[in-house]
Amino acid sequence: MFDTKILKPNITNIKKASNILKNGGLVSFPTETVYGLGANAL
Repeated sequence: MFDTKILKPNITNIKKASNILKNGGLVSFPTETVYGLGANAL
């Protein structure tokens, strides 16, 4: 099961996204044309 959240781009939420990535999670973010997915590849 996935926990989906939509967050405003501010420093607190960017830190939350960073912690999600550090813990093996995925984040999605909008670009000019599509949505990108971020993951820790290490």
